Amino acid sequence: MLDFFSTIGGAIMAPLYYVISAVLVGFHKLFGSVFGPETGIAWVLSIIGLTLVIRMALIPLFVKQIKSSRNMQLIQPKVRELQKKYGHDRERLAQETMKLYKDSGTNPFASCLPILLQMPIFLALFRLIDQAAKNPQDPKGLMTVTLNEQFGDAVFLGAKISDTFLNTDDIGVRVLAAVLVLAMTATTFLTQRQLMSKNMPADALSGPYAQQQKMLLYVLPVVFAVGGIAFPIGVLFYWTTSNLWTMGQQFYVIRNNPAPGTPAAAAKEDRDRAKAARKGQKTPAQIEEERLAAEAEARRAEKSDTRQQPQRQSKSQRSKKKR
Repeated sequence: MLDFFSTIGGAIMAPLYYVISAVLVGFHKLFGSVFGPETGIAWVLSIIGLTLVIRMALIPLFVKQIKSSRNMQLIQPKVRELQKKYGHDRERLAQETMKLYKDSGTNPFASCLPILLQMPIFLALFRLIDQAAKNPQDPKGLMTVTLNEQFGDAVFLGAKISDTFLNTDDIGVRVLAAVLVLAMTATTFLTQRQLMSKNMPADALSGPYAQQQKMLLYVLPVVFAVGGIAFPIGVLFYWTTSNLWTMGQQFYVIRNNPAPGTPAAAAKEDRDRAKAARKGQKTPAQIEEERLAAEAEARRAEKSDTRQQPQRQSKSQRSKKKR
C-alpha cells in the first residue's frame, strides 16, 4: 500500500521535478560560468533565480489575493449584521454569508492560494536537494549525476546547501541555518503584520476575519520556525527570498492601491495632497470634498430662502394694515 501511494506521489511530482530542475539548471549554467559550476554561490544564486521566476509567475494570483483580502475587509460590517440577524440559525447564516461573498466577488480562500501553490514547488525543491545529497546517482528531472554531485556538495559560507540545523554538529553551519530560520520566520511575521497594520479598516479589526488574520500572524511564524530547523540551507534561501518578494510586492500594492478607510489610504491621500499642492493642483478627493461642501451649502441656502419667503395674506389682513 505504501509503495502504491509512493508511486502515485512520484507520478504527481514528476512534472514539477522537470520544471524546477529546468529553471535551476538554466540559472546554474549562467552563474556557474561566472563563479564556477561547483561553487556554492552559483547554486545559491540559482535557487534565488528559481524563486524569482516562480514568484513572477504567481503575480496574477497575488493580485487576486489582494483584491479578495480587501473585499473581505470591506464586507466585515455586513458579515457582522448577518451574524446578529441569523446567529440563531447556522444554516441560514452560512447561506446568506456565501451569498454575500458571491455578490461582492469575494473568495474567502483566495488569500491561501499563493502559499498552497508554492507548497508542491517547495517540496519538489526539498526532494531535489535531498536526493542530490543522499543519492546523487539517481537524478530527478533534468538534473544529471554530475549536477547532483555538485549540488549536494556545494558549500556556501562554510555550509553545504544540503545541510540542515539538525544533521550537523558544525557550529558554523548551525549558526547559518539558525540565521536563515530566523530570517524566514521574521519575514513571515512582518509580511502579515504589514497587511494588518496598514491595510485593514478600523471596523474590520474586531470581526472573525480579523481574528483569523491575528491567528495567522502568530501561528505561521511558529510553524516555520519549528519546521525550519529540518529544512536544507538551500530551501531556507528559497523561502526567505520568497518572503522578501512578498513583502516588497505587498508594500507596493498597499502604498499605491490601499483599501478605503485604512491607514494606508490616509497616508496615500496625504501624499497625493502634498504632490498636488506642489503642482498647484487639487486631488480627486479634494475636488469631491469641495463638490459635496458646495451641495450642502446650496441646500442650506435653499432652506433659508424658503423660511424667509413672505406668506400670502387675506384681503381682510391687507385692509387692516392699510388702516
